[in-house]
Parts: sequence; C-alpha cells; structure tokens
Amino acid sequence: MVNKKHSGSEKPNWTDTIGILSGILESMSITDRSGVLLDQQDGINQWIDLTLSVRKMQRTIYFVGNGASASMASHFATDVAKNAGIRTNVFTDQSLITAIANDFCYEEVYAEPLRWYMNRGDMLIAVSSSGNSPNIVRAIETAKSISGSVITLSGMSKTNVIIQLGDLNFHFPAGTYGMAETAHATLLHYWMDAIERK
Repeated sequence: MVNKKHSGSEKPNWTDTIGILSGILESMSITDRSGVLLDQQDGINQWIDLTLSVRKMQRTIYFVGNGASASMASHFATDVAKNAGIRTNVFTDQSLITAIANDFCYEEVYAEPLRWYMNRGDMLIAVSSSGNSPNIVRAIETAKSISGSVITLSGMSKTNVIIQLGDLNFHFPAGTYGMAETAHATLLHYWMDAIERK
C-alpha cells in the first residue's frame, strides 16, 4: 500500500503528499472480468472504447457512490452528459434514497432504481474507496443481471469485494479515503476528457 504516515505533532509536507499521490496513480492496477491484469493505458483505452460504444448505441451511463463518491458520481454524471453527449443518470435525490432505504433497506438504494431504469447495453460506473460497501456491491450485481457493463473504481485493500466484479476494475493502493478519492477524480477526469475529444 502506497502511503506515508505522519505523527500527530508533525505537519504534513506538501511535497511528500504530491509524491504519495503520484505513487498511488502510478501503482493503479486494472483487471478485466477474468482477473487478468491489463496495461494501464490499454485498460483505460478499453474503457474509452466501451464508453464510445454506449454513446453510439444511445445507451445510458449510471454512476453510484457513497459520501464523497456520491458527490463525484453526481459531478461526472453531469459533466459526461453536458460535455460528451452521453445520457447519464445518478440516484442522489434525497427523497429517492430515503424512500428506498425506509421501504426496502439501505443496501437497495442503488440496486432498486437500476431495476427500474437500466437496460441491456447500459453502463454502470461504481465508485467505492473501500470497495466493500454493500449497496455498491448490490448495484453491481443488479447491473450484471441486466447485462449492463460494469466499471469499478476502488482503493484500499487489493482484496476488496468489487475489485473482481466489474468488466474493468481500476484499483488504487491508497491508504486513506482522501487519497483514494483524489485518485478516482483524476482518473475520471482523464476518461471524461478523452471521450469528450472523440
């Protein structure tokens, strides 16, 4: 795991932080649905090609995440629709989330709307720093049952649950949520900029 601990009395060093983040980005691993390790650029290019296919077929990309990852999901759902001309959807409306959590359970807050809206050939982008959130796992399983493609972005442990569930799985060996979230945002911006130019 790429990280550097600071003692409580020691002030964080900006240069060290840049180095840690750079190491995390350089250490990103990408696997396919069979668990085969891919070259970084090849894996990203596969994601770009799959996304362009979704756009060509006029399908939808769904984004899910919790906490900061939910904000990231909302951010990129907006930007991909606006800048890349791809239909997107994100389930961050508080009435929707609280109704499903109350009437079903919190693990269903993304899976249930995916059952309502997702179609074969759509894409799910699941962002989870820990890679172990039950509602994200349930969303992935639901998307796969509908024959949608699944892209996972995770951090922390290489043994997290979602690292082996997607068609393409992007993992960053970050030791903190902040570093995992920053790495995810960096990758998502790179991907979005690439599809916007196509």
